[in-house]
Amino acid sequence: MGFLDSMKAKLAPAKDKVSNLAQQHGDKIDHGIDRAARLVDQKTKGKYSDKIETGTGKAKHALDRLAHKDDGGTPPSAPPAA
Repeated sequence: MGFLDSMKAKLAPAKDKVSNLAQQHGDKIDHGIDRAARLVDQKTKGKYSDKIETGTGKAKHALDRLAHKDDGGTPPSAPPAA
């Protein structure tokens, strides 16, 4: 068994736990992402609004993938366009 195979085997339980937590607390995490984005946008006075919006969308997409909310069964390769 190679190094990566052994690491995957050891990390599998952690991945399941993270997935369960993302399913249970997805709305709270989503709210936190939005709050953080608003705060950063305020602190930068809107200078990076487009980049913040893009990052927020990617973070939410990653959360959905972790929580297995995508209907296709396999995670999509790119986040949906905003």
